Amino acid sequence: MATNVDAEQQSMISESSAEMMQIDPKRARFPFCIVWTPLPVLSWLIPFIGHIGICREDGVILDFAGPNFVCVDNFAFGSATRYLQIDEKLCRAITFMASFRNGEQQNSCGSEEEILSWDDGLHKSLLEFQHRSYSLLTCNCHSFVANNLNRLGFGGGRWNVVSLAVLILLKGRWVDRGSMVKSYLPFAIVFPLGLFLGGWTFLQFWAMLLVLLVGWFIFGSYCFKGLIQL
Repeated sequence: MATNVDAEQQSMISESSAEMMQIDPKRARFPFCIVWTPLPVLSWLIPFIGHIGICREDGVILDFAGPNFVCVDNFAFGSATRYLQIDEKLCRAITFMASFRNGEQQNSCGSEEEILSWDDGLHKSLLEFQHRSYSLLTCNCHSFVANNLNRLGFGGGRWNVVSLAVLILLKGRWVDRGSMVKSYLPFAIVFPLGLFLGGWTFLQFWAMLLVLLVGWFIFGSYCFKGLIQL
């Protein structure tokens, strides 16, 4: 009898875990994912620049959206258009603590520096960024997600705003075709219109904006690492 009960409980746990891992864009649930969406105006001019967040084990999105403010289950600039699901096994901070506890019966509460689970790591970063000032150039949504990935030890850590942007750009998956249209249609309209109305002047402005923004983040991430907060 006990064996049957244990089997039923195990089956329920497995089904629950499977549901938690399922991505459901209609409910804005992206378990273990990084998510991205375009920004008004800025993404119309430079379509690979956008707003980014990271999701809990149950798929709820967390994103740093303003001074001392982390949005929970309310993605600041609309629904996610791209996502990248992370393999929790690649997060060294979690796997290390799991093996350490198994080997030495570590206290389940752990210290402030220990990461007991994916959600534990995200919660620690959330508490930290609730006391951070927001700046588009020095401490933004990318800083928050990079902080989470470094805390979790994903891919060995050492993430910054540039490497994170490249990751989601190259490996991120579109939610659907409509998401692709939402991300690129404004640029496809604004850029030709700007060229038609402004000609060479508009092209110079666009190129200068692109170089300044991309150059700033590369400079701040690799030359003066303390310039952009993580």
